[in-house]
Amino acid sequence: MMTIELEIEGMTCQHCARRVREALEGVPGARAARVDHEAGRGSVETDDDVELAPFLAAVRDAGYQARKADEEAGR
Repeated sequence: MMTIELEIEGMTCQHCARRVREALEGVPGARAARVDHEAGRGSVETDDDVELAPFLAAVRDAGYQARKADEEAGR
């Protein structure tokens, strides 16, 4: 299992975070997602063999923008 960390723009409330979480959990290979609208971040626990692109697309399709979190900023 691996974890994908995302920076997500455009969320303003818990409803936004729930919408993004549900979108991320709907991607094949996703096991669980956590999203924090105040921090503008999300994480997805996934199977080992998944691509990033479907997760970014799921967030975009839900109406928000996402990119892989900068690992240097997280240290």
